[in-house]
Amino acid sequence: MTDDVHLRVLRSPQFQELVRRRAGFAWTLSIIMLVIYFGFIALVAFAKPLLATKVGGGVTSLGIVLGLVVIVSAFLLTGIYVRRANGEFDEMTESLKKEVL
Repeated sequence: MTDDVHLRVLRSPQFQELVRRRAGFAWTLSIIMLVIYFGFIALVAFAKPLLATKVGGGVTSLGIVLGLVVIVSAFLLTGIYVRRANGEFDEMTESLKKEVL
C-alpha cells in the first residue's frame, strides 16, 4: 500500500466511522464480560453459602451452574462479535476499499 492510499484511508470519514463503531462495540462487550466475571468472583468471595446451595436433588451446586454460565457467556459474546464483524464491519470495510482504491 502506498503512502498516498494509506493517508486516504486514514482520512476517510468511512474509516473513522468503522473504527469508532468497532471499538465501541468491542468495549461494550468487554465491559459486559468483565461485569459477569467479576460478579462471579465477588460471589465466590462474599457469598460462599449461596454458591454452595444444591441445585435439584443431586450434588451440583449453584456455584457450578454459575461458573458454567460465565464460560458460556464468553462464548456467546464472542459469537455476537464475530457475527457483527462478519456482517456490518465487513460490509463497511468493502465499501471503504471501493471508495479509496
